[in-house]
Amino acid sequence: MPSALKNASLLLLARTLVRAQAALGDPGARLFGLDPTRDPYPDYERVRRRGTVVRSRMGVYLTADHALCRRLLRDPDYGVLPASTLAIADSTAEAGGRRLVNPVDESFLVRNPPDHTRLRRLVAPWFTPRGLRAQQETVERVVEAYLDEVGPTFDLVGDFAARVPIQVIADLLGVPGADHVAFARWGSAIVNALDGVRDMKEMRALHDALREFEAFLDDLIAHRRRHPGDDVVSALAIRDDLSRDDLIATTELLLVAGFETTVNLIGNAVLAVLGDPEVRDRLVADPAHAEAVIEETLRLDPPVQYTVRVPFRPVVLEGVDIPRGVPIVLVLAGANRDPAVFEDPHRFRPGRPDGHEHLAFSSGIHYCLGAGLARMEGAAALRGLFGRFPGLRAAGRVRRRPSRVIRGAARFPVTTGVEKVHPIVETIS
Repeated sequence: MPSALKNASLLLLARTLVRAQAALGDPGARLFGLDPTRDPYPDYERVRRRGTVVRSRMGVYLTADHALCRRLLRDPDYGVLPASTLAIADSTAEAGGRRLVNPVDESFLVRNPPDHTRLRRLVAPWFTPRGLRAQQETVERVVEAYLDEVGPTFDLVGDFAARVPIQVIADLLGVPGADHVAFARWGSAIVNALDGVRDMKEMRALHDALREFEAFLDDLIAHRRRHPGDDVVSALAIRDDLSRDDLIATTELLLVAGFETTVNLIGNAVLAVLGDPEVRDRLVADPAHAEAVIEETLRLDPPVQYTVRVPFRPVVLEGVDIPRGVPIVLVLAGANRDPAVFEDPHRFRPGRPDGHEHLAFSSGIHYCLGAGLARMEGAAALRGLFGRFPGLRAAGRVRRRPSRVIRGAARFPVTTGVEKVHPIVETIS
């Protein structure tokens, strides 16, 4: 209990310091202290106006410059650090004296070569273009199956956008009978902690999620060792060169990253379409336009807002001295609106010629392994939704999820068009 009280005191102190620095206009404090339900893009523009590289009193540097973000993502002289490096308090999970495996801090997502190369190579074959083509029919079938189940008014996130990618990634990894409610809860707890846990309630939720997730995977891995199949978990489980923690962390990462990005991508895309009658009409008339809509959503309102790189040696960036190991926050969502690259960058223009230049899936060796699958699922979801329900409308207020790193809707009521239509209004829950 004393440890819990100490953590609670540190959380309170850290939040107070962040708010104080934000009030003084510090760009890092404004970014990390931003109300996660508010529009973050004006703050990204403030970072851009301050310069290519901006120093924060929070002990980090920031950039929203597209060219610099792309360069640092690809430069082998820069690497990754665990997300907890930027957390305002320690969120390392400890429960009953036993350390819990956290994919955010221990998977290849936060490893540098050679560990990153070794672990990513084990699962990459399932995410090649050839491998994904085999998933197209499955994705379309899952979309149609869940659309069959929705009523005239439903929650786009809980009843559809979350269920589709959870089912698809569970099938790909060989997870039988995936409980989409439990998976969504585990994923939310892990992803929300990317910002740094805000209070003891959130820390307990993270610990509970990791404990349940780990127990589930221990049972699944044991089963796959006895009854291997043609799936990712079976392929990993039978290897003798993977530690138990690496096996758990890799599987957790693939499951969580395999649906969390897509859930938010679908929600953000539908929100953008319902707010633009011209785009909506074209999508209804031409379902193939869904791919362009997904690509523009990735640029304009990506699920992952920023990432971090650190230099392996002291460097000078745009005239700014940066010591070795000091984090540089790459504001990817801001870089995606860089007017030096994108014409009329704040406008939603599916099919724009410069659209594929976005950094929504990062770049370099850490380019998102599941980018192709996310695009496929997002486009299939839009084709299914607006093909089945051309009169789809918002049916209430959109509630944003409480995260600054991951941007998306936690709840998004919609109607198929037969009930009273409500305006789209984002609100704080």
